[in-house]
Amino acid sequence: MMTKTNSAPGKATLLIYSPDRSGLVAAVTDFISVNRGNILYLEQHVDRHEGIFFMRVEWDLTDFLIPQEKIGEYFQTLYAQQYEMTFRLYFSDYRPRMAVFVSKMSHCLFDILARYTAGEWKVDLPVIISNHEDLRWVADKFGIEYYVFDMKKGQKEEVEAAQMALLKEKKIDFIVLARYMQIISENFIKSYPNRIINIHHSFLPAFVGAKPYHAAYERGVKIIGATSHYVTTELDAGPIIEQDVTRITHKNSVEDLIQKGKDLEKIVLSRAIENHINRRILVYKNKTVVFS
Repeated sequence: MMTKTNSAPGKATLLIYSPDRSGLVAAVTDFISVNRGNILYLEQHVDRHEGIFFMRVEWDLTDFLIPQEKIGEYFQTLYAQQYEMTFRLYFSDYRPRMAVFVSKMSHCLFDILARYTAGEWKVDLPVIISNHEDLRWVADKFGIEYYVFDMKKGQKEEVEAAQMALLKEKKIDFIVLARYMQIISENFIKSYPNRIINIHHSFLPAFVGAKPYHAAYERGVKIIGATSHYVTTELDAGPIIEQDVTRITHKNSVEDLIQKGKDLEKIVLSRAIENHINRRILVYKNKTVVFS
């Protein structure tokens, strides 16, 4: 669920995928143009291996003839059914509501809060959730509610039910795991499909275990990386949104690798969040198409 920001006409965004065939671009643009919409952005891609067409189109609603609340219904009836399109429709006068989950590490949280308070993202952040008290002072500093759920052994189901109740109360649209060191249950994940964003400390596939940078150091790696992805029931195997790497040499210590890794994690996670907020991501099977 999202928060409406104003009643003035804004922009609409359609994210579409369908079996590839001729006339798809023409059909979508026809829907917009005949209803007096002004196209502001259009990008399309064809996965020739899968035979699937992907498209993102954004248009101005100022003079659009169809009432905003009826656009999805009209598009489904007149075009989506005929062309076997799966689509999502978004409007610019709604702000998605984000919850951030953290444990003890603060670097990603600080980066998120810096961008949020600077107004870089059109998003609301009503709550930070943790399994530790350690970062409460950060939430207090930024004036954001902070809730701690102690993950005691054998109580995971009960704790997650309480977390999900809080998320529902706060009308949360999507979740960011900012180095939240807990495995999310299948039931929780299915409640937020492709709406839980995680940051992984490596360029997947990666060194596993509790000390990935130590393992990388011992192997003499030449690059390290970070990967942000949507969370699925298969651990660290969800659709990848963003990745980046940095060079490593024999001169770098373990501490250097950790610091470089933290810098990458912040950047990669923030790029993923920004793409999600701006409705640039289409998920098909276990892959993403991220539009520019």
